[in-house]
Amino acid sequence: MTGYLAVAAIDIDAPAARVWNVLTSPDQLKQLWFGAEVETDWQVGSPITWTGEWEGKPYQDKGEILAVEPSRLLKFTHFSALTGQPDVPENYHTLTYTLTANTHLELEQDNNASEEEAKHSQDMWEQLVTKVKQAAEASE
Repeated sequence: MTGYLAVAAIDIDAPAARVWNVLTSPDQLKQLWFGAEVETDWQVGSPITWTGEWEGKPYQDKGEILAVEPSRLLKFTHFSALTGQPDVPENYHTLTYTLTANTHLELEQDNNASEEEAKHSQDMWEQLVTKVKQAAEASE
């Protein structure tokens, strides 16, 4: 991993399989990803896209699925043109979701250019993991 790391973690009172479903279900993803439509087949090497609108501007973020271990690990890259940076590999983040015993969810994002950028990302990901917790604990 490169750059500054943003980490958000939470304990969830639900089985790992239910949390996994929240993380990968098309119905849940739109809520988790701030209204964006997320498209992928969750296969290693496949593309992943996020299509939506942010502050009145349409966008499409993109990435690639790097690792999938159901109920344990999900890892993919993410690039957003909204950053204003060129679409080159060094401007992609890697997002890693890790689920461990007693359903502890941790989300890490690498390649933040500064502590401030990492903190901004961490704040956003803390919102996302809280939504995962709420959705997983609410569903049976």
